This record gives sequence, structure tokens and C-alpha cells, in this order.
Amino acid sequence: MRYLLDTHVFLWWIADDDRLSDRARTIIADGQNVLYLSAASCWEIVIKSRLGRLTLAGDPEELIPEHMARNSIQGLPVRISHALQSRLPDYHRDPFDRLLVAQSQMEDLPLLTSDLQFRPYKAPLVW
Repeated sequence: MRYLLDTHVFLWWIADDDRLSDRARTIIADGQNVLYLSAASCWEIVIKSRLGRLTLAGDPEELIPEHMARNSIQGLPVRISHALQSRLPDYHRDPFDRLLVAQSQMEDLPLLTSDLQFRPYKAPLVW
């Protein structure tokens, strides 16, 4: 099965955070699953880290690729079609999150997230 990781899910996984659900842990740990991290999530992490709104255990430019490689997580580029699809209703006001929903919909990737604000969108969610 293929999954798109929400930004917080990736961060919780690499920090071994207790907020990560048992189901999410099982999915991420299962080597048969193909996991994706959006370029939008990487951008979000870098921006929030630079603004002091996110504390990481290292430099994001090194930390993100290291953990992606260690966990066999593939990068998902942001395409023009994704950006255009992100013109979704403002159920979720965060533009990064609307872009993840658009990618989930267009790439037929269930979105691994704990964010309840995604529910009104027609995207496959897993938690």
C-alpha cells in the first residue's frame, strides 16, 4: 500500500513521539508499504524551523534527507496540477495542508494524519 505522510506524522515518527497512533506506527514500520513525504512538507518544516515555531534535533537540510533515507520514504514533488487542485474550500486554512490534500486526491495516496480538519475533503485519510 502507498501512503502520503502529513508533516506532523513524519516529525512524530522521527522523534518517536507518543502522539503517533499505533496504526500509523505499524504502517510506517511495515517495509511493504511505500511512503511519501511531500516537498511541501519539507518546505513547511524549513520555514517553521527558521521562524522558531519548530524545534528539531538538527539542521532540517540534513535531518530530513537522512530520515527519509533511513525510513525508505520517497519524496513527492509538487506539480503545477497539485498547486491548481489545492484551490479547495477553506475547511483547513493552512495552505500547506490543502496542498497535501490535493496531492492525496490526485495521486490516489491515503493521507496518514491525525488532523481532523481534513475530514470534509474527499481524500482518503488514515489514522
